[in-house]
Amino acid sequence: MLFLLPPSETKRAGGDGHPLDVSQLSFADLAALRTELADRLMALSADESAAMSALKLGPRLAGEVHHNRALRTSATMPALDRFTGVLFDALDTATLDARARSFSADTVVVHSALFGLVGAMDPIPAYRLSHDSRIPGVVLKRFWRDAIAERIASHDGLIVDLRSEAYAELGPAPARDGSVFVRVVAVDDGGRRRALNHFNKQAKGRFTRRLLETRPQLDSVDDLMTWAGDQGFRLAPGAAKPGAPLEVDLVA
Repeated sequence: MLFLLPPSETKRAGGDGHPLDVSQLSFADLAALRTELADRLMALSADESAAMSALKLGPRLAGEVHHNRALRTSATMPALDRFTGVLFDALDTATLDARARSFSADTVVVHSALFGLVGAMDPIPAYRLSHDSRIPGVVLKRFWRDAIAERIASHDGLIVDLRSEAYAELGPAPARDGSVFVRVVAVDDGGRRRALNHFNKQAKGRFTRRLLETRPQLDSVDDLMTWAGDQGFRLAPGAAKPGAPLEVDLVA
């Protein structure tokens, strides 16, 4: 099974891992694309003013440009530890035991705008690049879409897509049995569902943490539904969209 997470804009600084080696990340066949994009981002970041405009950064975030300039020399840490923000705060990797972290390496992938798909324990540096950043000579959607979609589709087990719609656009999951896109919704007194924002990320973090704590073997959507219910999460069939993965609503 494969659980796909979105990244976060914010990242933890520092680390104690060796400098970046893109060939050592999961999905090593993406190395050439990663190298090209890293080179372009570093070149952009040589001009702080241009980089801040392209990356949509305010004055207080000028230090993020330094992270980009130091991509190849700064220390790394596992991807799940690097990302911060609401989803990753709820996931709280610092309190996961060794078995949960090992399980994450086999099941959880984060979709990075810079590195493409990275495994949960892949060592990455701090950086700043989001799905809507403007890199000279690159349109990120065109740059990543086919490559990411092909790698996800090559997985022949259950695919649980917890990404935002914006990141799913950078590489859609396949529309087939055993591939689901999870939305987090609230249900009002009239039974109407509405998508959530802050609690969307929090719920996805708690959902993923429970996966890592319990380490189930999920081979089908039915397995996913049963496991989620047993763990106190309510999953319900969502909207059906032609040519898209099955939508499943996580009711918060």
